[in-house]
Amino acid sequence: MRLPLLLLLSFLGLSIVISCSSSGGSSSSSGPAPHITKALIPKGQAGRWRTRSMRPRYITIHSTQNFSRGADARAHARLLQRGSLKSTKNSLGYLTWHFTVDDSSIYQSLPTNEQGQHADYEGRGNRSSIGIEMCENRGNSREATLDRTARLAAHLMRKYNIPLRNIVPHQHWRRIRHADGRDLGHKNCPHFLMTNGKPGVKWNAFLQRVKRYF
Repeated sequence: MRLPLLLLLSFLGLSIVISCSSSGGSSSSSGPAPHITKALIPKGQAGRWRTRSMRPRYITIHSTQNFSRGADARAHARLLQRGSLKSTKNSLGYLTWHFTVDDSSIYQSLPTNEQGQHADYEGRGNRSSIGIEMCENRGNSREATLDRTARLAAHLMRKYNIPLRNIVPHQHWRRIRHADGRDLGHKNCPHFLMTNGKPGVKWNAFLQRVKRYF
């Protein structure tokens, strides 16, 4: 999802995000669970002023399309905590997702048993999927970000018994806008893993990477 340019200015002078040790989850032959820094949106505030429970059945992969040098995982997590990503197009009034990944870190903004607003407004994508945003900030390694995202997806697959076929791009979900019922179709996201706006060779290669880590 593309962030408004005005929000990029708020990346400067961000305070240190409160963090804790990596999340639980058993390790496998592919190695230990990835380190996850928790920076949850405060319950009852911002994008968690209202919460809805969820049993994860899918994992939805996004890219931020935010190319500012400071737009890393920590900065996005801070924006979510502050409620800076408002939206008039969904019933929550904010954009929210579960994890943000860059080339060196993973930040968690929502519990995985709560719905986010990242895929398709009030549709099945938001009601049943964990949302992962991949950073695209200048100076960030796309290859390392992809690899870290694949490791995280494999970890979540194991933890919630999610099959590989249920790891989907944002493009998978048809977007029916809450505000006026307008059908916005399928978004070309994550754009650098799509082929002519749809999953193809690049997406399949990403899934094979996830499978190797699983």
